[in-house]
Amino acid sequence: MSRSPRNLKADIAKDKSNVETNAPLEAESTHTNRVVDLKKIADGVRLILEGIGEDPTRSGLIRTPERVAEMYVELTAGMREDPQAHVQPLPGDTHDEMVIVKDITLASVCEHHLAPFVGRCHIAYIPKNGRIVGLSKLARLTETFARRLQVQERLTTEIADTLYQGLKPLGVMVVIEAEHTCMTIRGVKKPGAQTITSAIRGCFKEARTRAEAMALLFGGRGIER
Repeated sequence: MSRSPRNLKADIAKDKSNVETNAPLEAESTHTNRVVDLKKIADGVRLILEGIGEDPTRSGLIRTPERVAEMYVELTAGMREDPQAHVQPLPGDTHDEMVIVKDITLASVCEHHLAPFVGRCHIAYIPKNGRIVGLSKLARLTETFARRLQVQERLTTEIADTLYQGLKPLGVMVVIEAEHTCMTIRGVKKPGAQTITSAIRGCFKEARTRAEAMALLFGGRGIER
């Protein structure tokens, strides 16, 4: 989910409030109680620099360990957030037809290589008894799960299950398309390769309902762009 520079700075400041540079500090969230230790991360980065033959004390690298530590606080911010907080029905508003939010941008970190993967998430659901959530909450739900150490398959499932269990709609469908740097800049080195995952719950397991959602999402062209 794209954010303005002002909002991004506010998010980083919020994340920093849950950490210290010299000692571990328990995150404020009562949901996960994760502990972040900026100093430990920075020390680890220095070891990596030394391990690849670099000099962590040279001018261009002096602040690098701290910068990387702060980056990982931001990239894992979802570990200190409660995704259920984003799945609250809107009071007084009802709707009984399919709801789709597509092209929600996401950036996450592959837990196998700590390499980023970026892409888009598409979410469709059909409300039950008129219960709907704010459209921005679907983007926030995606962001909360993406800002963790992830694999794309689990990320897709977690978004679908949280929405399905929290809102109790008739059905949920989540599709994620992403490019993984762990296979584009290393290893097999195949730039442009897209990984597509889906999670289907409830009435979307019916072929007609799923076909309708796919047509609205991709214009009858499948997932090819």
